Amino acid sequence: MSKTLLEMKNITKTFPGVKALDNVNLKVEEGEIHALVGENGAGKSTLMNVLSGIYPFGSYEGDIFYEGEVCKFGKIKDSESVGIVIIHQELALVPEMTIGENMYLGNEQGKSYSIDWNQTYGEADKYLKQVGLKESSRTQIKDIGTGKQQLVEIAKALAKRAKLLILDEPTSSLNEEDSKALLDLLLEFKKQGMTSIIISHKLNEIEYIADKITVIRDGATIETLDKQGDNVTEARIIQGMVGRELTDRYPKREAQNLIEKALEVKNWTVYHPLYSERKVVDDVSLYVKKGEVLGISGLMGAGRTELAMSIFGKSYGKKISGQLLINNKEVSLNTEREAIDHKIAYVTEDRKDNGLILSNPIRINTTLANLKGVSKRGVIDADKEIAVANEFKDKLRTKTPSVEQNVGNLSGGNQQKVLLSKWMFAEPDILILDEPTRGIDVGAKYEIYCIINDLVAAGKSVIMISSELPEVLGMSDRIYIMNSGQIAGELDAKEATQEKIMSHIIKSGKEKNE
Repeated sequence: MSKTLLEMKNITKTFPGVKALDNVNLKVEEGEIHALVGENGAGKSTLMNVLSGIYPFGSYEGDIFYEGEVCKFGKIKDSESVGIVIIHQELALVPEMTIGENMYLGNEQGKSYSIDWNQTYGEADKYLKQVGLKESSRTQIKDIGTGKQQLVEIAKALAKRAKLLILDEPTSSLNEEDSKALLDLLLEFKKQGMTSIIISHKLNEIEYIADKITVIRDGATIETLDKQGDNVTEARIIQGMVGRELTDRYPKREAQNLIEKALEVKNWTVYHPLYSERKVVDDVSLYVKKGEVLGISGLMGAGRTELAMSIFGKSYGKKISGQLLINNKEVSLNTEREAIDHKIAYVTEDRKDNGLILSNPIRINTTLANLKGVSKRGVIDADKEIAVANEFKDKLRTKTPSVEQNVGNLSGGNQQKVLLSKWMFAEPDILILDEPTRGIDVGAKYEIYCIINDLVAAGKSVIMISSELPEVLGMSDRIYIMNSGQIAGELDAKEATQEKIMSHIIKSGKEKNE
């Protein structure tokens, strides 16, 4: 019989104006992979923050039992000291420091006031080997990709002698290949006796990896499903998460006979802003029609984000060349403001660092890209700003007690809705969405898809960059495939499949290497 490693009983956590957790219960057996699922704002991350001591004992009600002992963690160091280590969705790594320095930051090796660097890098290399990362621990974080950075975080956790590993959306920034490798690594750790709790909105990954699944909705425990005895399917999990059956993951859109081009890019080339001889976008030509959802697919590092940002007022890159046409007229957009004035909006993939001001309320973030819309003679009309923010809060069904709530206090999905609100209020004709549903739940995804459909039904154009192939296939009218900064192929949605997209990527990769 399995031994209970962790039990959280009747956990209740209240923030000003909202009860985030309401008598939540969670039991995790030793050596299992336990998934925690629910809509954005359901309370998953809050529960894990209670467990890890980020929300200290005394700031919540209820009890935590770990290895049979009552735990009263006052800070994160307390939970780490007994082997509970949490890896957050936003990786906590310092780009300018080496892998080894990052792994032992706050846990330095050596004697007081004297770090033993040979020991630091020797130990770091040992754990890097354990997670299958073939990089020297002396490599700087900024020189490795996101997938490898995620492995560094896991190696960092192992260096803290983790017995219970908590991963919050570990694959949200990874492509399918890197995601599969990470999940297989967790399965390997399971064979070695490690216990894991994983929070994820990718239900196919949950089905693949989890032994048990606890569903949380509106801050309360709904049920725990056991893969051994229960009929666990994606549809079954979704029903528990959203409280209803979601029969169609992608809302239907009426087919239209689209002719007019809204935006066209010809022979577009962009060089890296720091490494001036490196092309990141190489002679790309594409277009999007009015009333069309254009999907851009490709593996991470294919140049999709670089292309989008360079189009948006040259906000990325150097030595940018080529033609940009809006409504068949050539334009030169040298700043983000010029792009906005030409009715182009760019919803960044990095909402926390580049999209929103987390320390400011929803009200301010919503109107930020169109202050003219809430001001007169340069003075902001506060009442109008509140009215606009409330309008978009209701339209996008953002879960918040007030538009005066700081954006940093919202869940990821609700932050994404505020980011969309900001650019919708700017009234763009062309909306570039870069990973618009990254790290958000199926219910919130469906709502965002409906918003996209409403925009194109009104004649707007949407360019959607996504690493999730089902999303690209489910939402696009037409799809461009990018690889190594170039267009590797173009497919009409009716003929497109995951296999065809991947074959274009593989074929272009071979041609480039020949």
